[in-house]
Amino acid sequence: MPGGIDFVVVGLSHKTAPLDVRERLAVVPEQVGSTLRELVGLGPVREAALLSTCNRVEVYLASPDPDGAIEALRRDLAQRAGTTENDIAPHLYVRVDVEAVHHLFRVASSLDSLVIGEPQILGQVKQAHEEAVAVQTAGPVLGACFSGAFRIARRVRRETEIARNPVSVSSVSIEYARKIFDGFEGRTVLIVGAGKMADLAARSLGGQGARLLVTNRTAGRAEELAARIGAGTHPFEDLAGALARADIVIASTGARRPVLTRALVEAAQKKRRGRLLFLIDIAVPRDVEPDCASLPNVFVADIDDLQKMANEHRDNRRGEADRAEVMVEQEVARFLEAFRGRRVGPTITALRERVIELARGEAERAIAGLSGGAGERERRAMLDLADAIAKKLLHGPQVVLKKGGGDPVDGPSLLSAAQRMFSLEIKEPAEAGPSASGPAADSADDEGAGQTLAGATRLSGKATGS
Repeated sequence: MPGGIDFVVVGLSHKTAPLDVRERLAVVPEQVGSTLRELVGLGPVREAALLSTCNRVEVYLASPDPDGAIEALRRDLAQRAGTTENDIAPHLYVRVDVEAVHHLFRVASSLDSLVIGEPQILGQVKQAHEEAVAVQTAGPVLGACFSGAFRIARRVRRETEIARNPVSVSSVSIEYARKIFDGFEGRTVLIVGAGKMADLAARSLGGQGARLLVTNRTAGRAEELAARIGAGTHPFEDLAGALARADIVIASTGARRPVLTRALVEAAQKKRRGRLLFLIDIAVPRDVEPDCASLPNVFVADIDDLQKMANEHRDNRRGEADRAEVMVEQEVARFLEAFRGRRVGPTITALRERVIELARGEAERAIAGLSGGAGERERRAMLDLADAIAKKLLHGPQVVLKKGGGDPVDGPSLLSAAQRMFSLEIKEPAEAGPSASGPAADSADDEGAGQTLAGATRLSGKATGS
């Protein structure tokens, strides 16, 4: 349809790309705003949001030219990764319209996570949209789609057991370490970093007998985390000294390069006299230099190493995950039905107004041309006749539009034809304002499914292969 906008997802995840590719595209929080502004500068991209986590980097966008936007984004991602389009293409997946909505709903519901049911992803998806709203790269298309994603995520958590006894990458890493050391009693665990992942890891260790130690580049944040979890702190400037005190290290900083280098760990091992040291790296980009694993008595596990254990959790939750998948399908259908109704309605309203206006205009001209004029009774009769003829003529087109306008394949062209033939100006429903596209949208009533889309997207069901 003229001015139609498509919803598109382009990204890569733990399922399609190894860690060394994901970390090259990871975006640190401080750079999200500038990156979003650059993305909306890619020609046909109208709206953009960015989700960058340890397991995925995804760009959600709205564009009137999805093929052009996808091509531009592929070039941009290849450049950011320092490689060619041909090299990065096998790792990327592309979803358009209905498939893009379905993908976002699954991601927010933690059905596409490395650990199914992990609770962090919904917060990360919310943050991605909030950041896009803050820098004004999110509009009605992303607002509607993300609001739908928040709604289904809440439903999945409320109506299934998938989120009971929640697990996360952090808790899986703790389980990994427990198997290595046969428990944490008497062990010292060093937390490198003070962000959300580090906080979750520390909380997972609560009550397990480990001595906790926190170090972070910003001392104040290390002290805040240490106070919450009952841990000690160590100056970040003396990482080698901190390592010398630890048996297990959980690293989760936002650094762009490894903070635990081979030279640093080797120096610490000399102080430790070669005792067993287990480094768990849950950061992307990685915090631990991979070559550390070649040092004697040093074991390294990164995000990809946690995949096998995560798969065990996935198997255990498969039944609940299947129930959640059905819910996602239902919510996608509901979202599209609400959207299509709001797309057809404005066209039918505009058509009625246009035809009735034309009929009444002709009746008024006929009345004005009568010799001797016409009385009020005659005038009313002619206007009523014009209305009746107009409504008779409108009946067939309205039925066709109501039945076919919502069709995912033929609907857009049908509506477009009606709008062009009758020169219709579509009056879109008023937007609820910026707050409706932001955090407040999460608390909207379920009856608002698709309400902010306002006829902006096609959602035609086409898809571009991954």
